Amino acid sequence: MWTSGRGMNLSGGGCCGISTKGGISNPVVLTGDKHNNWANELLLDFDGPVERPAGVEFLGTSITSGGDGADQPDYAATLLAENPFVKYHNNERGYVRCVATPKAWRSDFQTIPYVTRRGAPLATRASFLVESGSPRLIRL
Repeated sequence: MWTSGRGMNLSGGGCCGISTKGGISNPVVLTGDKHNNWANELLLDFDGPVERPAGVEFLGTSITSGGDGADQPDYAATLLAENPFVKYHNNERGYVRCVATPKAWRSDFQTIPYVTRRGAPLATRASFLVESGSPRLIRL
């Protein structure tokens, strides 16, 4: 399992273990300041076979820490291939914009290509939807 600081091993009853027992069908975890961006499907057992996710996680970077970022780090292809629950990873600076309604949760990863000089353009690098009742990420 990739150890990114995102999703904890939930087999011991972490946040999603408690939530699934409580009848919540699709918990959304929103965290940040890992100095990069992640969109993950949270599994009850990250070391077992890929199963139905218990929930989803959006992890946003901080706006300026670490200096200029990069869209895709050199390790991204390997990370995504070895971790099918990781649906998005990016090293640019920015934030995650979220909109929640009774029908769906939408997260947009807002990024800038540099922070070391003025005038960086803001872009929506990736967007995901989580439909009510479904613990899966839909990339838009």
